[in-house]
Amino acid sequence: MDTALVVSEKKTGGDTKILQLVTFTLGGEEYAVDILKVQEINRMKEITRVPNAPYYVEGVINLRGKVIPVISLRKKFGLPEEEETSKQRIMIMDIQGITIGLIVDSVSEVLRISTDIVEPPPPMTYSVSSEFIWGIAKLEDRLIILLDMDKLIGREETEGMVEATEKAAIEG
Repeated sequence: MDTALVVSEKKTGGDTKILQLVTFTLGGEEYAVDILKVQEINRMKEITRVPNAPYYVEGVINLRGKVIPVISLRKKFGLPEEEETSKQRIMIMDIQGITIGLIVDSVSEVLRISTDIVEPPPPMTYSVSSEFIWGIAKLEDRLIILLDMDKLIGREETEGMVEATEKAAIEG
């Protein structure tokens, strides 16, 4: 388990820890990421396309003078594209020390859960490759897929995106 996800311990005599997560929806499923990875959540804004970028890179945005690559999680997960809605958000995240924007269908809530309700992913195929999933949280009324963002977007990938976006910013 990613140690950054564990933000505090409960003194219950056991090994119970509390996770703080930001939940979001994508293709009708609910996902969550470590709150410490999320820098901010923005409404959709104009995205500048970058030539020769990977298929899931929508382009770049200017965020307070900084050029940030933006990824479509729908494309990354192999989900069909949908029309842009007012609920879509760009989650600005720190992944492997690099700032990246992720387009999600909607952001739901900040959630505190106990590690007691998290199970490892079952050995089956998802719409998302199970290597990116570090657990499934079982709440009373729903299941939430917990993503390991560092595995979802690897270091080489992030560095390549930053190089491409910086080059586009210089040329553009």
